[in-house]
Amino acid sequence: MFLGSTISILEARRFVSAFLGAWPTLDDAILIVSELATNAIRHSHSGRPGGRFVVTLEVVGSSLRVEVRDEGGPRRPMLFPLCTTEPGGRGLAIVSELSAKWGVAGDDYGRTVWAVLEVSPLALASGS
Repeated sequence: MFLGSTISILEARRFVSAFLGAWPTLDDAILIVSELATNAIRHSHSGRPGGRFVVTLEVVGSSLRVEVRDEGGPRRPMLFPLCTTEPGGRGLAIVSELSAKWGVAGDDYGRTVWAVLEVSPLALASGS
């Protein structure tokens, strides 16, 4: 569990790095958690004073499931078309590009945004 502040994004990234070690999709997992944690802080009640968010990682075979659970809010996370002229709005587009699948569960009282990263068995066997 992390406090809903910007410094916690770095802490969440460190958590992912420590948990996954040399996992083949480590960089992608770190980027996804960074984007989802940023969204939780900016667009949900997790960003309010005293707010929190939770990062969950689950490895099953050659799949890694990444989840960020926030404290909900009035707006549901949405994927917008990529716009290179605007400073924001790329988070879920990045998540969508890097993951095999992703989604949103929950409501105004708490949401989980999740993504699944697939690793080839060969990459797991070689450790790269």
